[in-house]
Amino acid sequence: MVPLAVLSAVWTGSLVASGANAEQPAQASASLPDGTSVPSDAIEAPASVPVAGVIAPAVPQGSADSVVSGASSNGIPAPALSAYQRAGQIIGAADKSCNLPWEIVAAIGRVESDHGRYGGNSLTDEGVSKPGIYGIALNGKNGTQAINDTDGGELDKDTVFDRAVGAMQFIPSTWQVVKVDADGDGERNPQDIDDSALATAVYLCSGKDDLSARAGQEAAVFRYNHSREYVDLVLRIMEAYSSGDYTAVPSGAQGGSSYSPSSSTSYSASIARSYQAARERKAEARAAQVRRERASQGSGGSTTGGSLGGTPSSGGTTTGGGLVPGGTGSGTPTSPGGNGSLSNTVEGVTKGLTGGGGGGGTSSGGSTPAPAPDPVTPVLTLAEAQAKCIGSLNVTKCVNDLLS
Repeated sequence: MVPLAVLSAVWTGSLVASGANAEQPAQASASLPDGTSVPSDAIEAPASVPVAGVIAPAVPQGSADSVVSGASSNGIPAPALSAYQRAGQIIGAADKSCNLPWEIVAAIGRVESDHGRYGGNSLTDEGVSKPGIYGIALNGKNGTQAINDTDGGELDKDTVFDRAVGAMQFIPSTWQVVKVDADGDGERNPQDIDDSALATAVYLCSGKDDLSARAGQEAAVFRYNHSREYVDLVLRIMEAYSSGDYTAVPSGAQGGSSYSPSSSTSYSASIARSYQAARERKAEARAAQVRRERASQGSGGSTTGGSLGGTPSSGGTTTGGGLVPGGTGSGTPTSPGGNGSLSNTVEGVTKGLTGGGGGGGTSSGGSTPAPAPDPVTPVLTLAEAQAKCIGSLNVTKCVNDLLS
């Protein structure tokens, strides 16, 4: 845990609950899956900050009613919904006095980042926002609180001012206090909704508030973001989700079928399933990436310029009429030489060059591709051998081999 005193340089006089010692770390109430703890003293430093013109990043001013009424049609990506509910289970076991409904965590995820999809991001099957959610610079302009850089740009890619990061829009300094590895992948990543959802639960449950009661909910959410309008909207969305007004949708999709929460289970069992599900998601994502890379390596362009009408280089299609020049090829060659006729190609290659260009386009010309040539016999003429070896990078050797 990072001492709350670390935050005092940013939020002077507002970080420590009454009676807390700013020079010491907050006392822990219970241990979380990765060994970190829920602070027993309420964290007063906000997790996110108000910005002029919006209630929250994903909710423009004046759109609160439409956001609440569209809670179901908007849809919650399945990885996000799983992360919110798991956060509620884990924090319920780690801090039995908090009584945090998972729907509060989900409501914060909705207003802060549309469940990890804000600003052109998509939420992957692993629960990671790609390419990454970064708030505006907290430089004192545009109605923001000025917060100088506290993380060296490690989290927010800004070495001058802090920016809120991830699906739950944590200020880097506050993230350092509540960060947690919720899915057992060895990282505490604010862009990973598994980690950031549980970190939000840790933040809200710091202190003594009972979040099953309205007063405790209001106090905790106000600590998260010091805006009454923000608090009202989060609790309205929480009520909508609590009434079942939400749908689970695939990552990046809109709409979906209704989701029925599973019944509560034991802490150890839920943690085991959480870790296993996270590992399976990440393993499948890695496997899919490997498949994409292999498929990409197996594809490529085709030859440009004159063509033999026979075998193209890896991937692509080669057109042209037998040994007749194919005219000017389209596309960008990947090897030197550019476009050229068959005669120019033969002349260039026999001088040790690679005429006719390499892969990267589709050559045109010639009305009908020639059939595949018969097996080569040692009775080829020099001209036939030259034509046969146009695609080789070493025509001289190829010709000699064919004529030997």
